[in-house]
Amino acid sequence: MSSLAAPVDRRLTRRITFFVALAVFAQETTWDFYDAQVPPLLREHIASTAIVGLLMGMDNLLGIFVQPWIANRSDNTRTRWGRRVPYLAVGMPLAAVLFVFIPLATALPALIAVIFVYSLVGNSFKPIAQALLPDFIEPERRGRANAVVKIASGTTVIVSALVSAFMVDDHPKLAFTVPALIMLVSTAVLVSRVRDNTSRGYQLALTEDAHDETPVRLRDLARDILRDHDRSRLLVVTAVLLFASAWFSSRSLFTPYGMETLALSRGEAGSLTFPSGVAFLLAAYPAALLAERIGRIRTMTIGMVVFGVSLAFGSLVPTPATTVVAFCVAAAGASGFLINAAVVLWNLAPSARVIGVYTGLYTVSWAAGGFVGPGVVGAMVDITGWRYMLLDIALITALATAVILRVAVLSRRRSVSL
Repeated sequence: MSSLAAPVDRRLTRRITFFVALAVFAQETTWDFYDAQVPPLLREHIASTAIVGLLMGMDNLLGIFVQPWIANRSDNTRTRWGRRVPYLAVGMPLAAVLFVFIPLATALPALIAVIFVYSLVGNSFKPIAQALLPDFIEPERRGRANAVVKIASGTTVIVSALVSAFMVDDHPKLAFTVPALIMLVSTAVLVSRVRDNTSRGYQLALTEDAHDETPVRLRDLARDILRDHDRSRLLVVTAVLLFASAWFSSRSLFTPYGMETLALSRGEAGSLTFPSGVAFLLAAYPAALLAERIGRIRTMTIGMVVFGVSLAFGSLVPTPATTVVAFCVAAAGASGFLINAAVVLWNLAPSARVIGVYTGLYTVSWAAGGFVGPGVVGAMVDITGWRYMLLDIALITALATAVILRVAVLSRRRSVSL
């Protein structure tokens, strides 16, 4: 048993981090390109922006149901390849093929059918690649690894933009093959180099299986979290949903905010958030290092405070230059939360047998926040006006911060370091 608890060597940590980052990079490249180029395809058939938006939100809605279920399935899978890699080996190539067919569906029913099946398949492996991190990497180094994965995920926006700029106008159908090829190549590299049956988490799960062979059921896990008197896990999931609401609102509603409040054109407003994306990438790894020094909950709290205060300041001085600075500082602060929230959930998992489900809890709560947040903030804007949108987002951030502070209190009571 002591050998199972031994720390993973640094070389293996870097190797697994690279392969997981590659898999997530491939997945997110397709999703970013999907978000950028599928709406124009739908608008060729549908005049209503609301219906287009509803169809584009279908993947988030499917993810809420599919991701926890498939994560639980992978937790209970036992093969000579491990419990995660088999799902990636099947799901990623299938999603790549479906992605190529999206622009080939010229009739609306066929287009909706293809994007539905793609969304279903794409969600079926979305939390699984990231679950390899806690399987292989010891708790104290998971933050650094997750930071690298987040950086890889963040760069996909640039890749999607480049493909759109150089290919979409002249070769709109062929452009979809580029993200698909990235997905296929990444799958081949991952499957040929990684077998998670050798991972620390998989071996611990086998050891736990020897004492209890009963598969862990999703409803039992949900009941355990809801009935736990400590409430830490439920509170972290709630904080993720709240902060996701704030984060996605600051992104999805920024263009109309720039037009209405800053008197910018549509193009000028849309490009104003680019520097903040760079700021997030630069701050991601330092946020992981800071968490190792002062604790993850404290780092998350500081990050959310910086995010909320920066946006509130931007609301007080609504000029383009001030807004860019406010968003850059806010994005850097957000990295403190985004890098460490999933790690806290992994470390709160009661067993190595349920790491996949806890990864799914993070991805689902994040997607749910992205689904409801812009609507909630939009309703607040209807009341307060566009002038105070950033302050509205700051208020939601304050709620998320209060929830995380409660987790900090509970951890101190139990003398547990998170």
